[in-house]
Amino acid sequence: MATKDLTHEEFAPAVEGEGIVFVDFWAAWCGPCRAFAPVFEQASEQHPDILFTKVDTEAEQQLAAEFQITSIPTLMVFRDGILVYAQPGALRAQQLDQLIQGARELDMDDVRRQIAEHETEPSS
Repeated sequence: MATKDLTHEEFAPAVEGEGIVFVDFWAAWCGPCRAFAPVFEQASEQHPDILFTKVDTEAEQQLAAEFQITSIPTLMVFRDGILVYAQPGALRAQQLDQLIQGARELDMDDVRRQIAEHETEPSS
């Protein structure tokens, strides 16, 4: 499966569902983004059960602002509608493979429990 370009309107429906979604925030003028693109595309072909998406920060400036993207490329990973990873920087293929494996192995019941505990903690 090839990567899918996301617009502002398509973003929420894509990341809020079940499953794993990788989002690459990029721009055409960005050298590291262009270097990362083939690595990201190859991973999308090797893992057809994962949705690999791209957001052009020039075309989707509102979306980039909503997610406070200040450095590109920035990679985000959503699992079952929960943001589980967000870091700037291009990854090598081996690093991306490790991130994919980590996303697959997450215990989402534990993640939800931790989120619930954090939300119920009194603020100081």
